[in-house]
Amino acid sequence: MLVVGGYGTVGGELARLAAASWPLVLTGRTPERGRGLADEVGAEVRRWDLADPEPFSAKVRAVISAVNDPADRVLSAALRGGVPYVDITRWTARMQRALAVAAVDPPKAPVLLSSSWMGGVSALVGAALAAELGGASEVQVAIRYDLKDRAGADSVEFMDRLGLDYEVTESGERRMVMPLSGAGFVEIGGHRTKVARIDTPEQFTLPLVLGLDTAVTRIGFSANASTSSLLALKRTGFFRWGRGARFEKARRAMLYAPGEGGCALLRIDVRGRGEERRTAVVRDDAGQAHLTAVGGLLGLQRVLGVDGAVAPDGVAFPEMTPVPEGVVGALEKAGVEVEVS
Repeated sequence: MLVVGGYGTVGGELARLAAASWPLVLTGRTPERGRGLADEVGAEVRRWDLADPEPFSAKVRAVISAVNDPADRVLSAALRGGVPYVDITRWTARMQRALAVAAVDPPKAPVLLSSSWMGGVSALVGAALAAELGGASEVQVAIRYDLKDRAGADSVEFMDRLGLDYEVTESGERRMVMPLSGAGFVEIGGHRTKVARIDTPEQFTLPLVLGLDTAVTRIGFSANASTSSLLALKRTGFFRWGRGARFEKARRAMLYAPGEGGCALLRIDVRGRGEERRTAVVRDDAGQAHLTAVGGLLGLQRVLGVDGAVAPDGVAFPEMTPVPEGVVGALEKAGVEVEVS
């Protein structure tokens, strides 16, 4: 199993989870940083800098990308090699580009684009609740981002997209909305959390897969004051005129101040075809990186067909799982709490 970015914040968590099932190869720009983890989990560590055109070759059973792949090098290598591939890092536009790459070079092995929030966890739980209801018309996701949690440098990449309108499906119609609009309060795991819109891939894929009329994802921070400050900054127009490389460090520095650890919390509300509803609160005390890694682990199981169903053909999304009834149990087995009401 090849884990690209295998000793970063999320990659390290994923390596610890996956090492019990498969032999691993961990890659990154500076292999020396990964020696300790490789020794800990019994993995091989090698250099693969995605910004370096030097080719990389390895004989592996599957590939999972836990690092940004802006030039699609990992995806393209998996397509050429006919190796099952999972990606947990792409924002919506990059995921749509990956679909185009896969259309030009059709995959001979499963490709799972699992970049919905926390490695596809939000979409998986949404699909599980929809199946329980016999179908769904609306999914609302609310995220509580813990500012005290450990985080990799790429974890706040969404800051670079806050000046870009994006498409959503609401009341059966597609329309463009502004990031950080629709602000309001949601109770998430006992925390009254101020949340606002954010562009995430499940808002693109859930309506396609589940036939939803509405899909909305909003995010808020563990300190409501931080959310309010971000909303105030948005009103100044900063995320419009402050786009581009010149202000990148300033944008990311607003939120990238990783702590020693925190709790991952999200809430998924699903409305059926009638008025029946289900709500799931997902909690991972091991933090946001661990929950993302759990999503990645479930993605690997899916493309290898070891989750109780045959592996998919071609490109798939997490919510296309053929075993939605097993989602909550799989998360709980990995140490994630899921409370459904």
